[in-house]
Amino acid sequence: MNVPNIISLARLLSAPLGVWFILNHDLTGAFWLFVAAGLSDAVDGFIAKHFNQSSELGELLDPIADKALIVSMTVTLGLAGYLPNWVVILVVFRDILIVGGYLMALAVTRPLRWRPNAVSKLNTVLQIALITLVLAHLGLDLDDFGMTMPLALAVGITTVLSGALYLVRWMRVFAGAEEPGE
Repeated sequence: MNVPNIISLARLLSAPLGVWFILNHDLTGAFWLFVAAGLSDAVDGFIAKHFNQSSELGELLDPIADKALIVSMTVTLGLAGYLPNWVVILVVFRDILIVGGYLMALAVTRPLRWRPNAVSKLNTVLQIALITLVLAHLGLDLDDFGMTMPLALAVGITTVLSGALYLVRWMRVFAGAEEPGE
């Protein structure tokens, strides 16, 4: 296991700690953990690319760690009443859709390349921004300047668009109109 994979694994293991912080009303701790996890994502990617330490394990572990952290924080913030329920439902459903499509493709021996589209990348950035804003507002008592709800709406819109794009692509792959690796 190389350094980027160890960093990704640490990020994955930080997800339950983030949940624990929120459930114990330590939103300052949750904020700093989330910031550290975000920085670790940048660091593991930098090391993997610039020091030739990319690996198949890392290509799977990195997005799993990202999703585990983002989804667990989103769900916990929603259950605690800090995020609208509809945001939580959309985020969780989209990620179940993505994982389900990937597993279906494996089951029928048509492995898909795990390549997020531009909308998915924007969605991830917006999800991270929303979680960071909510935690900074609650944990550091920083003003959100009225941006929480517009950001939540942007997350909702990009979540639906991203999920729809994945669904269309997978239907095309399963129908034989597109190759799994395109």
